Amino acid sequence: MDRWTGKVAVVTGASSGIGAAITKSLANAGMVVVGLARRVERVEALRDDLKDEATRKRLHAVKCDVSKEEDILKAFSWVEEKFGGVDVLVNNAGIARKTSLVAPGNTTMLREVIDTNVMGLVMCTREAFQSMKKRSVDGHIVHINSIAGHNVPNFPGLNIYSASKFAVTALTETMRREFSAEGTKIKVTSVSPGAVDTEIITDEMKELGKFPMLESQDIADAVLYAVGTPPRVQVHELTIKPVGESF
Repeated sequence: MDRWTGKVAVVTGASSGIGAAITKSLANAGMVVVGLARRVERVEALRDDLKDEATRKRLHAVKCDVSKEEDILKAFSWVEEKFGGVDVLVNNAGIARKTSLVAPGNTTMLREVIDTNVMGLVMCTREAFQSMKKRSVDGHIVHINSIAGHNVPNFPGLNIYSASKFAVTALTETMRREFSAEGTKIKVTSVSPGAVDTEIITDEMKELGKFPMLESQDIADAVLYAVGTPPRVQVHELTIKPVGESF
């Protein structure tokens, strides 16, 4: 991670769970970190968990709903004005909604998932890529995907969530090709965890019985590994499952 010391990372969905763990880990590794979230006060509270005052000063919280393009444009404009641009982007923001595909009157919920999990990721990547290319930075973009983006687990209430993560899998490869076609050496990595003990695991899922789960820090460690690889190394897909996972 030495080459990223003092460089700028943007993390979406930074207020809790995996996003919070990634935000703290990148800051502790020496990066300037901008945590984007709707609950901006929770990002600011993460400073209490950082190792020293110098590290706490490198964490910045910006209010942003990634389902809204105007929020994204405003956030990346702020990063450019404050720090010159972004060097690493972690697209972590993701939501699920409790419904089924065939439930009546659920269009708004389904659109919220697509707007956040797919369109938010695409728009943030677009802004970060343009910032990196403009400054000739060989940056890195990481998508927090899911095993549900590679096969559909037999879990209740997934509805359009798995489809949104399948989109992330396809987008990762499309972006890899587009980044290369643009003449850059910007990397893109998909990190696909199994079950992680976060707010997205619903009570309905837990009622199915006990099953092994990863911790958010496990995913943060994986992100640091991928971002810390030499410039010649492209970690395209990283799948992480808890030992004993059966789906």
